[in-house]
Amino acid sequence: MSLKLPQGKRIAVNIGVDFDAQSVWMTSFGLTSPGYLSRGEYGAVVAAPRLLAELNRFDIKSTWFTPTHTMQTFPRQFEEVLKNGHEIGAHGCVHEKVGGLSEEAERALMEKQLGLHQSIIGKRPRGYRSPSWDLTENTLTILEDHGFEWDSSLMGRDFEPYRPCNVTIREDGGNIFSEPSKKILEMPVSWHLDDFPVIEYVPRMNAGMSPPEVVLQRWLDHFTYAYEEVRNAAVFFTFHPQSIGKAPYIMMLRRLLEKISSYQGVWFATMSEIHDCWED
Repeated sequence: MSLKLPQGKRIAVNIGVDFDAQSVWMTSFGLTSPGYLSRGEYGAVVAAPRLLAELNRFDIKSTWFTPTHTMQTFPRQFEEVLKNGHEIGAHGCVHEKVGGLSEEAERALMEKQLGLHQSIIGKRPRGYRSPSWDLTENTLTILEDHGFEWDSSLMGRDFEPYRPCNVTIREDGGNIFSEPSKKILEMPVSWHLDDFPVIEYVPRMNAGMSPPEVVLQRWLDHFTYAYEEVRNAAVFFTFHPQSIGKAPYIMMLRRLLEKISSYQGVWFATMSEIHDCWED
């Protein structure tokens, strides 16, 4: 099981954009003061256009995971994402934490967000990313039942898509893996390739503000290893406009894309394009 990349391509690179805006502060952190909401506003009004401009500079089509709350709160900015031809993945309604939901509540949330996707965009998404980067024991079945083709929430690999499965936990003896999903392809994520933890300062929660040079080297090392050591590899970056869009980091992103683009056989692709190259 592996990717069969287009002729002449050696590695796939996906830019995944979590366009959370204000919803991440409201739901994931429970912070609704004007100060925190203004950070989400900055992400939509200032930083998202900057990120779109950089992606256009390198002619890159990316996958934007966008809560329906963002689509409704910042419709003009979201429309620009659509106009620029980027893929839209499902990412909850208000960036809800999925992990603690009952199956009934999780199904209701999925149906609600898919209905909003259909009404706002005119079509359903092919892929899903949990706002909390976590799933329940019911999520894979729910995704299959709603016709999803891929997920991007788990960390069981780093440079290779794979078929995910549920795990039965046992303290007496080893854990037991279920049969892998026959319908869902996992596009793995990694905190090491996510901009939010290393950039975003949240008092008493996250130090952030890492030097751009340190972050750039970490990301380049990931890419270089995948390019040199993994056949038909795929690298999945996760960017948040309000984080990567800050001046020092958008310049760092430009240097990253310049360096990656200098390698022969690099294919910048959406997650659905990568999915369509998979062979069981």
